[in-house]
Amino acid sequence: MTKIGLISDTHGFLDPAVFKHFKDCDEVWHAGDFGNSKLADEIKEQKPLRGVWGNIDGYDIRSEFPEMLAWKCEDVTVLMLHIGGYPPKYNPQAKKLLTDYQPQLFISGHSHILKVMYDPARLCLHMNPGAAGHHGWHKERTIIRFTIDGREIKDCDVIELGKRGGLF
Repeated sequence: MTKIGLISDTHGFLDPAVFKHFKDCDEVWHAGDFGNSKLADEIKEQKPLRGVWGNIDGYDIRSEFPEMLAWKCEDVTVLMLHIGGYPPKYNPQAKKLLTDYQPQLFISGHSHILKVMYDPARLCLHMNPGAAGHHGWHKERTIIRFTIDGREIKDCDVIELGKRGGLF
C-alpha cells in the first residue's frame, strides 16, 4: 500500500499545512508549475518526490524533472503530464501518451481546476489536484491525498488549503 500526496501549480508558494496533510504519505507527486527549485527541495526534505515541469518552470526545475513521467506504482501504471486536458478533452500530446502507455491513472495540472473523474473509454482515472499556490484565477487552493493498494486506487481525499491570496 502506497499513500500519495498530490499537488500542482504551487507557483513558488508552499503552504506549511501541506506537510500536515501529507504527514502519513509515502510519496509526494507534483504535477508541474513548481515555481522554483527551493520549493522542490522543501518537499524532498520531507518526502520522496516525483514531478514534472510545468509551463512556468525555468531551467532549475526543467533540468531536474521531465516533461512527462510514466511509471508503475504498485500494480497501477501512472502517467503524469502538466498540460494534458481531461476526459474526453485531452490535448494531442496527452492522447498519444495515453494510447502509448495505457495508464490506469492519468495526472495533470495547469488548469487550476480540481478534477477527479473516470474515463470509461480509456479505463483510466484522471486526477488534477487544482492549484496549491496563490498565483492564478482559482478561488480555493487544493491538494489531493489518496492510496494505491495493488491495482486499487482508493481513499481519495480532496483537501482545501484556504482561499487564494494575491492580486490575480
